[in-house]
Amino acid sequence: MTSLINTPVTEPVIPSANDRITGEGITNVSRRGVLKGIVAGGGLVLAARIMPVGRPFAQTETAYGAAAMPHGTVNAPSAFISIAKDGTVTIVCHRSEMGQGVRTGMPQIVADELEADWSRVRVVNATGDEEKYGNQDTDGSRSTRHFMPAMREAGASARMMLEQTAAKRWGVDPSEVSASNHEVVHKASGRKLGYGELAEEAATLEVPAKDQIKLKTPDQFRYIGKGLPLADGFDITVGKAMYGFDTWMEGMNYAVVARPPVFGGKVASLDDSEAKKIPGVLKIVRIEGTPAPAKFMPLGGVAVIAKNTWAAMKGRDALKITWDDGPHKSYDSEAYRARMEETARKPAKVVRNEGDVDAAMGKAAKKLEAEYYIPHLAQAPMEPPAATVRIKDGKCDVWACVQAPQITRTDIAEKLGMKFEDVTVHVTLLGGGFGRKSKPDFAVEAALLAKEMNGAPVKLLWTREDDIRHGYYHTVSAERIEAGMDANGKPVAWLHRSVAPSIVSIFAPDPKHQGAFELGMGLVDVPFDIPNLRCENGEAEAHARIGWFRSVSNIPHAFAIQSFAAEMAHAAGKDQKDYLLELMGPARVAELKSLDTLWNYGESTKMYPVDVGRLRHVTELVAEKAGWGRKVPERHGLGIAAHRSFVTYVATVVEAAVAEDGTLSIPRIDVAIDCGNVVNPDRIRSQVEGACIMGLSLALSSEISFKDGRVVQGNFDDYVVARIDQAPREINVHIVPSNWDLAPGGVGEPGLPPLAPALTNAIFAATGKRIRTLPIGEQLKA
Repeated sequence: MTSLINTPVTEPVIPSANDRITGEGITNVSRRGVLKGIVAGGGLVLAARIMPVGRPFAQTETAYGAAAMPHGTVNAPSAFISIAKDGTVTIVCHRSEMGQGVRTGMPQIVADELEADWSRVRVVNATGDEEKYGNQDTDGSRSTRHFMPAMREAGASARMMLEQTAAKRWGVDPSEVSASNHEVVHKASGRKLGYGELAEEAATLEVPAKDQIKLKTPDQFRYIGKGLPLADGFDITVGKAMYGFDTWMEGMNYAVVARPPVFGGKVASLDDSEAKKIPGVLKIVRIEGTPAPAKFMPLGGVAVIAKNTWAAMKGRDALKITWDDGPHKSYDSEAYRARMEETARKPAKVVRNEGDVDAAMGKAAKKLEAEYYIPHLAQAPMEPPAATVRIKDGKCDVWACVQAPQITRTDIAEKLGMKFEDVTVHVTLLGGGFGRKSKPDFAVEAALLAKEMNGAPVKLLWTREDDIRHGYYHTVSAERIEAGMDANGKPVAWLHRSVAPSIVSIFAPDPKHQGAFELGMGLVDVPFDIPNLRCENGEAEAHARIGWFRSVSNIPHAFAIQSFAAEMAHAAGKDQKDYLLELMGPARVAELKSLDTLWNYGESTKMYPVDVGRLRHVTELVAEKAGWGRKVPERHGLGIAAHRSFVTYVATVVEAAVAEDGTLSIPRIDVAIDCGNVVNPDRIRSQVEGACIMGLSLALSSEISFKDGRVVQGNFDDYVVARIDQAPREINVHIVPSNWDLAPGGVGEPGLPPLAPALTNAIFAATGKRIRTLPIGEQLKA
């Protein structure tokens, strides 16, 4: 087989899971190529005219869910399904695949309603095109939540049209025929017609009206709820899967950028004479920074474009740059932490208030208080950011590992001064994302450099050091909670103060307060049955780019609340699990009376209420499955935590073992998850297992700190993620069976928040030592 590295092609080599390997090399099957091939081969695109592209939700005064997202949803079969004459069904996945399995889950839903034979289905990736596909911003655990109805309708519409076509040919009523496993069958006579034989005629029919679409009932599902293998599984296993870093084109140049070491800094002076002497260096380009708030625009700096990556990197090393560090040059993590904690000890902006907390505290038989801290965190995906851009004949083509192709398209068009329609974004596989790759600053950088190269494509690469030192970080947070209890240990008052710089600071002048969406992530929506409850939000300035990180503000809020709940249980002399259930109170829909508006992950509280019964259920389920209360060896302990996020309910039990010398090991983790509906249980398990490992990383060792405005860490030697010998010996994921009366919840992010508090609660049970600051680091050995 010809090596991919040397395969001469005019388009980038970015194969999908269904690309074909031949003796001549790899045949790249882009969506455009599939459709051209179908037409040239005498096949057709099913439903090329069956439904106009549009949004299924009428805009109301208040929009929720998918309707509230930019560009909404599209349920046109013509956008997502095509059928060739040989019966091959091509399903377009319009969401970014970054390991969560969306390139399997979305087509799985379509194929089920279509009654397609999964072995005859191929999956291709969509380009960034909001008019055709609706919202494509793959974050917020929204893919299934927002697109399951549209995907079902698209598949069911196509199935019904195939059935109508077969009935017409046989001269029978459509009720006498049914689609089954890639064929339409006439029940009475046993006659059959394959999808490839019917598709061309079916494409001439009108699409069924929305109220006429016949969706399957859950007992009829063939794929939904089943653990189908990953569409990309084989490619990933054999090293054939292609990511942003793997894009290759004939005549491509390579680039890296020297960026300001301090956020908001800029180049004061540049001597590039030595860099230009490096063999292979082609051009040195200044990139102007963007004044705050910069959103997703580049930090600025100096780029080196070369014939190969090594030359580009050596050229960057040879640059002599004097930096003007700007307004954040004195940012120091330790000093900033002290200021945040001092702020958290004082009254602040009230964001939820029920009852009379001060009066109840004054009468409490016992008072408890604690402070918790979480540092900045980097998403650190295994594949750092990368983008390849070619600008030719007035058109800009981008190949990149982005979570948000539409934002990428918009930002590049704006920065280059091009028409929006002249920019095309091709989405590669992502080697992890976790929120970092929803910010396309790296793709904009690549576009600016490609503009300098007169039609030659440029691949921009971020090194691991670039990723760690110049990212969008998870916010640093100081949390303080005070509680009053009666003589029986029952909670009578709760005061929670949260202090953290806001993500809003990258979009608008720094508000110094968390946004409504951040407050709604486990702070103001805490579902505890406490009569007197107040939440406050103190001021905090942003001195770094703050961005989305898997689970976002749920992480510090859950860590503080679930840790403090265990501290209250201990103070009351009660079992952790029993006391946590007592705090939740009876099964009910939490009213949250004092909140005029509640940010509910963009969803209606009528469809997605704060259901305490479901939170109680996962807590009881995980306790049962983990054997809560069982006898454990000496210096072992069990910890529990439960949290609602992204409209899904998760509870976690960790068994921790701490040796005499402070060495920590994790024999077992159990997680119960209630996400409403289950499309692919294997993907849910893998997402939760991944969340456990990521949660261990941030709990044990991950930290971004600043000194003189500069990030101290630079690679995995000092920004430490969990190593294989730190992984739990056993992870058990317990999925609550689908309730089809409920809407689907998120899966990618909800598994993360309960992990750290469950772990630190387990450490206390094992050793009597409280951990209130993350990462744990050497605290157990102190």
